[in-house]
Amino acid sequence: MQSQLTASRKTRSEPQPPPAVPPGFEELAYVFQCTYGHYPWDDWERAALAAGVSQNLAGLGRLAMREAFQHDWPECLKSFCGWKDQGQAMTRLALRSPRKARSQWNILLRTDGLRGDYRPRSTEWQWGYLRADACRLITALTQQWRELS
Repeated sequence: MQSQLTASRKTRSEPQPPPAVPPGFEELAYVFQCTYGHYPWDDWERAALAAGVSQNLAGLGRLAMREAFQHDWPECLKSFCGWKDQGQAMTRLALRSPRKARSQWNILLRTDGLRGDYRPRSTEWQWGYLRADACRLITALTQQWRELS
């Protein structure tokens, strides 16, 4: 399943690496002081494109990073979506394994950060229900986080 969300429009500015969150700034305060087109997810998309990530995949990663913040996903998922390292791990994943990145980001978007999902042959999203691919993603991410600890 592929997200039907619209990627950001093309920009003509030179890609810049995403800025680090300044010390002392809370995530929310930092984002609120950003201007249109220069939110962390916009900056990440430009940096990912400059690094060689395809336009569609960079747009999908941008959406995942934005939704992680706007829907206040759990901290571990925000971290997975670039909020702890300015998206560097997201870029590496997109370049190394674009199909895996696309699959994982689509799952996170479809489930609103692993909060719920669509039951088979249903058009209704159900809180707390997760399809098998989302459960496999939870297992993989949990194992990855344990290895990092």
